[in-house]
Amino acid sequence: QVQLVESGGGLVQPGGSLRLSCKASGSIFSLNKMGWYRQVPGKERELVAAITSGGSTNYADSVKGRFTISRDNAKNTVSLQMNSLKPEDTAVYYCNARARRAGGTFDWDYWGQGTQVTVSS
Repeated sequence: QVQLVESGGGLVQPGGSLRLSCKASGSIFSLNKMGWYRQVPGKERELVAAITSGGSTNYADSVKGRFTISRDNAKNTVSLQMNSLKPEDTAVYYCNARARRAGGTFDWDYWGQGTQVTVSS
């Protein structure tokens, strides 16, 4: 019903940068919060960064100062600028949206398909 499509993942050397983008589409009434999660094999998915419709942001301690999340409400997109990347940033990154469909009653979590980020020399 609500689709999230990520782009921008890939292979980058330590210290490099990548920019992830996610676009939400479908019949959307509101996107209350959008964010990025990441997951590595054998570990739980963890929050990387999130941003509310009002622009408030939240970052994991491990990425604070290196990553910046932003959103374009008019385009229903959220981006994650990742600088000074480290090997431990390697993971599958998932776009997440807490959204309410047009005509819906409750907010619902929606997830993208994931995009691989590999930081290696």
